[in-house]
Amino acid sequence: MNPATPQNPQDAVPPSMAAGLFVWSFGAVFYLLGFFHRVAPAVIVSELMRDFQISAAALGNLSAFYFYSYVAMQIPTGILADRWGPRRLLTLGSMVAAVGAVMFAMAPDIAWAAAGRLLIGGSVAVAFVGILKLAGNWFPPRRFALVSGLALFFGIVGAVSAGPPLRCLVDLYGWRSVVLFSAVATLVVGTGTWIFVRDTPREKGYRDLSTVGAVSASRPETGMVGGIAQVLAYRNTWLLFVIPGGIVGCVLTFSGLWGVPYLTTLHGLSTATASTLTSALLVAWAVGGPFFGWLSDRMGNRKTLYLTGCGVSVAGWAVILLATDIPLTMLIPVMLITGFSSGCMIISFAFAKESVPAHLSGTVAGVINMGVMTGPMALQPAVGLVLDRMWSGTLADGVRVYSVAAYHSGFSLMLAWIAVSFILLLFTRETGCRQVVE
Repeated sequence: MNPATPQNPQDAVPPSMAAGLFVWSFGAVFYLLGFFHRVAPAVIVSELMRDFQISAAALGNLSAFYFYSYVAMQIPTGILADRWGPRRLLTLGSMVAAVGAVMFAMAPDIAWAAAGRLLIGGSVAVAFVGILKLAGNWFPPRRFALVSGLALFFGIVGAVSAGPPLRCLVDLYGWRSVVLFSAVATLVVGTGTWIFVRDTPREKGYRDLSTVGAVSASRPETGMVGGIAQVLAYRNTWLLFVIPGGIVGCVLTFSGLWGVPYLTTLHGLSTATASTLTSALLVAWAVGGPFFGWLSDRMGNRKTLYLTGCGVSVAGWAVILLATDIPLTMLIPVMLITGFSSGCMIISFAFAKESVPAHLSGTVAGVINMGVMTGPMALQPAVGLVLDRMWSGTLADGVRVYSVAAYHSGFSLMLAWIAVSFILLLFTRETGCRQVVE
């Protein structure tokens, strides 16, 4: 039950943690579904290549259509969240995502499938910003980091559900039926968002916790183009746009598309077992993110810890992607360590926020998140293109089979980017966890 709206807003009680979590959970489940769609193609590679009669390059491009629209929507999403509020933004995003999932599931050819992926990516792009807006309005500031960590947890749950659970469901019902069910689930979430979610506690009779109005009043008025131009005037913005893309690009290109067929080819694993390993890497990544964020705050340092995590990731990916004779007993811990150390990329957001004036924090977050997703957007189709160029003509059940050497050539692009990320980190300016003063 919602408390009755008091005559005097000052007499209202603040929302409880349970009330905040209830409102926030609708956006979090939408974010979970978005992660599910992001990673799902990795488990249905054979089905997609067979049904649409496509090559690896075409499959990589199909998967990347999600990222094309996702990346393009990052900065506009921040503006829409401020103007529309999270309730309308998340509701509309859910509805469009449901339509995109239906298009993808019922696609008669690759063009319709790509259009469906494009709609899904562009619509779920609003989820993360939306739930951060809800977190800022419905929870006290001291809880913001905790709720942000829970958001990452929900996202990885979605990614893991696109691993072995999805494989089992696809084996039972077929990939099209499973994707159609996800569309229905997304539609239910969107309907629940419109009915139960409100932008601020005041709209449900509670006392507001946010001081957004005061902050906005003191913020210089700059348009979208002006804000982007200002943040790009700071060197760390350029560097931190490129750096996390290499780290996340490796994680999502491997776990989100090419890792499963590579592991089945190299080690002779079943698709279910290989998807379990890639899901384990994602879980380690989810644990590593909050850890690196917490430790960075505690140490009062961004650059050194980021360099350490990135260096371990470079070494780990070199082993995972290039070693041909490594036993599974060694490969599994290497994958877990690499996933965990890849969580260092979460430092990018605090690092970038502190590198520009406070009134540009929202704009720089959108710019950095765009850079983050540029990694998998570029690498997934690029690896597929290399695989096709090195294809020997071998087919299995109508699906192209690629050699280990072909995978190594494609994966060299991933290693090159993350190595560049490590080098660029050397040129960043340490903030000491302190906000720059303009």
